[in-house]
Amino acid sequence: MPAKPTQQDQLRAKPGRKASENAVPSSVQVLDRSLKLLDLVASADGAALTDLSDQSGMAPSTVHRLLTSLANHGMVTHDAETGAWTIGLKAFEIGNAFLRFRKLGTISRPFLKQLMEHSGETANIGIEDGGDVVFISQVESHAPMRAFFRPGRRGPIHASGIGKAILSTWDNAAIERLLTPRPLARFTEKTRDTLPKLLTDIETIRARGWSIDDEEHTLGMRCLAAPIFNEYGEAIAGISVSGPAVRLPDATLAALGPVVEAAAEGVTQAMGGRRGVSSQRHAQTS
Repeated sequence: MPAKPTQQDQLRAKPGRKASENAVPSSVQVLDRSLKLLDLVASADGAALTDLSDQSGMAPSTVHRLLTSLANHGMVTHDAETGAWTIGLKAFEIGNAFLRFRKLGTISRPFLKQLMEHSGETANIGIEDGGDVVFISQVESHAPMRAFFRPGRRGPIHASGIGKAILSTWDNAAIERLLTPRPLARFTEKTRDTLPKLLTDIETIRARGWSIDDEEHTLGMRCLAAPIFNEYGEAIAGISVSGPAVRLPDATLAALGPVVEAAAEGVTQAMGGRRGVSSQRHAQTS
């Protein structure tokens, strides 16, 4: 007596069925379907499972499985009484992050221009991401020899004016958690390439209010930076001026420091942000 065909055999035997239709959905397909559902949920003011199934062309069981996974990550929520699915807090946070950084680039533009015109040097905006600094906007100096950072370029947080300005708003324990697992690359003889050296510099930055990259990443280049805060008093970015060391001697840095700090405060206020506690303390004592 022939063996009873398995479910897989039956699927393979169905005429006209493509092999790809029989295969288990790949992770890319699952992601594509999940994002499609997320978009449908976001566009509705509470969506029922059956409606999402009809609109997406997916079986209700598949829709429910994907929505449950999205809910586990906070991307959607489910009202047990009405059965409606709505957008979750995590999705809001992600979208808000996009708006915040898009707004940051737009709002900071006039401050960058003013900094460049006042200092004669390139002005930059950068954010912290995964322990790196990512440059998102810049107004270049008109000088033939000038600093240039391509938007999207990443830099080491410990050898960056903006990076150290942001780190100065963290407590030492948070800095250690971030940097202890990774080596601090040495770019020049002036790089703060050990945690004690960096933390000593951070203490100086906290007391002064702005950071200095003194040829720590590139010989012959100096940078001055101050942190920008969001509405929770968290440093989400930094603003800086960068240029050749010969045009930025110590006296010039001392004069530009308050100017850069004022620009950072201007961007913070324009975004609806506020200084962190440690920065407020500095402002009151300086």
